[in-house]
Amino acid sequence: MPQDRSTRTASADAEAGNRRATETRSAWPGTRPLLFALGWVCVVLGMIGVFIPGMPTTIFLIVALWAFARSSERFHRWLYEHPRFGPSLQAWSTHRIVPARAKMLAVSVMATSWVIFTIFVAEGWLSSTILGVILLAVAAYIVTRPTKAPATNPSSPASS
Repeated sequence: MPQDRSTRTASADAEAGNRRATETRSAWPGTRPLLFALGWVCVVLGMIGVFIPGMPTTIFLIVALWAFARSSERFHRWLYEHPRFGPSLQAWSTHRIVPARAKMLAVSVMATSWVIFTIFVAEGWLSSTILGVILLAVAAYIVTRPTKAPATNPSSPASS
């Protein structure tokens, strides 16, 4: 009888996420160098985000992980298994987890950006409304992602 997702081990989930990311390669010939460059640009931006408050880190590393999955197995593995950044990337890859702190920061930065745009940049209500709707949709997506990995029960329901 096949096991459902809730009874799989965390290591099996991590392996499945890693395998899913590395199995997909670039569909278009010649894009591998571009994806490799994008991966490194995103790694650099993510590293800058470590030191500059308000600049995201994880999203750049997720994009870098995606780009490396399609361009360099070596650097994909390096980033995926990195001691500092690997656990959050594995959590995203396996369970699509966004930590609560990251959710609060992302929504706060989006709201602040919208207010600044509306007050200082927008010349009319239309651009402000369009930006507000887009940011609201992105915020809804972020907030609805899980915060923690699903609990796995080592014993099956039949043995209880």
